[in-house]
Amino acid sequence: MNSARSTLVAGVLSALLVLGLAPPSHGTDRPATEPSPSAAEHGTVRVIAGSDQVARARELVAAMTTRERAASVVMGHIPSTDATALADYMARTGIGGFILMGANIPASETELRQLTAALTTDAALPPLIAVDQEGGDVSRLPWDGFGSAVTLKDQPAEAAGGAFAARSALLQRAGIGVNFGIVADVTDDRSMFIFRRALGTTPEESAARVDAAVAGSSGQAMSTLKHFPGHGAAPGDSHSGIPTSGRTKDEWIATDGVPFRTGIDAGADILMFGHLSYPAIDAAPATLSAEWHRIAREELGFTGLAITDDLGMLQASGLDGYQDPVANAVAALAAGNDMVLSVMFSSVETAPRIVEGIAAAADSGILSPDRLEEAALRVTTARLQVAAAGRGLVPCGECAPVE
Repeated sequence: MNSARSTLVAGVLSALLVLGLAPPSHGTDRPATEPSPSAAEHGTVRVIAGSDQVARARELVAAMTTRERAASVVMGHIPSTDATALADYMARTGIGGFILMGANIPASETELRQLTAALTTDAALPPLIAVDQEGGDVSRLPWDGFGSAVTLKDQPAEAAGGAFAARSALLQRAGIGVNFGIVADVTDDRSMFIFRRALGTTPEESAARVDAAVAGSSGQAMSTLKHFPGHGAAPGDSHSGIPTSGRTKDEWIATDGVPFRTGIDAGADILMFGHLSYPAIDAAPATLSAEWHRIAREELGFTGLAITDDLGMLQASGLDGYQDPVANAVAALAAGNDMVLSVMFSSVETAPRIVEGIAAAADSGILSPDRLEEAALRVTTARLQVAAAGRGLVPCGECAPVE
């Protein structure tokens, strides 16, 4: 191991020790919360396009270097609409996903499709191109005039299904394969940060609309439930702190957990973990909590792709333990996330730094190599599903105008 990587490993280990997430020893020892090797080899992955995608994903991941596996589980961002710069960024980093923010959205849908084509440097294994397209308050695409939670929370569930079916088709047409759009949080408190974005004011109402939204999105852009385990019970804004809820496990099951269970049962493809703390269950933010990942997988039966909310938000909390983006990414993967998302404080060098840090952690045993393999398998399967189903895939750089 070279000196730069040794320094990086030491820094990550130090940060993880502060977080209480470092493994008990080096070498091959595996933390109790890590999956067994068989989980990486035979891990349950939601299959939409067919079992051949899983088999192909296993072949691809088996042939990857540690660095390539590390890159595959990173979703990055740079603020640009320059197709050449974006294509270069994806080719240089080799990362598995890209999130479009406001600074990436050009003036027209046709131009956006050309931009997503530039991001798709490999049509056989396209990146997961994602966007926060909830509609209403969180809408990156100004030409999306479909219903949002602001109005849908007062309408029958069928209205949510129709709005998200249309929204998902719009994204697919623009070359976007993933929508971080279905807010499964629930609150009846108008003063709460998440109120206007929540699809319901009661668990049952929210669950019905979440169910309809997932069904409406089916077969088009991949659907995402957020912000697990629920922002509605945790006052504050997770963009600048770690909102905390005093709810117990039983209380959560009967309230905030209801829309998430329903959305998972409906077949949601992706589950986004929020920077939210429920100390009665685990004091750590859910993004860094092995227990919340266990609950999602074992108790709610989620078999899809687990992704973090923007890890830059942890840095924005100002808390000393979360100021190292590499340590945050390694801790998030160790907890059970399959993909780490980085937006705030990102530059063209952020994703490469995170990739190198993840690879170094896996090489040194700080991060279980089996956990990284499992994560890479889920992400690679999802990318193959995008390719097979044509979700978000633009086959060439010379795009025809969108009707």
